[in-house]
Amino acid sequence: MTAIYIDADACPVKAEVYRVAERYGLKVFVVANSVINIPRDPRIERVVVNDSFDAADNWIVERAGEGDIVVTSDIPLADRSLKKGAAVIGATGVPFTTSSIGMAMASRELMSNLRAMGEVTGGPKPMAPRDRSRFLSALDETIQKLRKPRR
Repeated sequence: MTAIYIDADACPVKAEVYRVAERYGLKVFVVANSVINIPRDPRIERVVVNDSFDAADNWIVERAGEGDIVVTSDIPLADRSLKKGAAVIGATGVPFTTSSIGMAMASRELMSNLRAMGEVTGGPKPMAPRDRSRFLSALDETIQKLRKPRR
């Protein structure tokens, strides 16, 4: 049974995940370092981990695997989740794949180095309506793909 794991601390698409998960009857784990409000639904479970570095990421990676979906914008978590066989979707609806994760990791490292040198300021762009739409489409497509019988 497919489960969806949300790296929830800074996830802007939790409501969208809840809606899609309800439609398909999927279990959702909302993993965060602090208490986050969730809908009253037995299929949605809040998981509060300690505030140690990567605690939420580690909790997700220990449990997610083949047939599951991880929703995160955290590139190292995406990489670790892919290695466990999970499907991974970024909050803007761009899926992470085994083909794309290497470039994403390299870009992350480059941006980290530029920030350390004071070259880059600011964070990611705010979510646009088309990002939410793209996310909903990507999540729906991923669920459909995972539900198809394998030959």
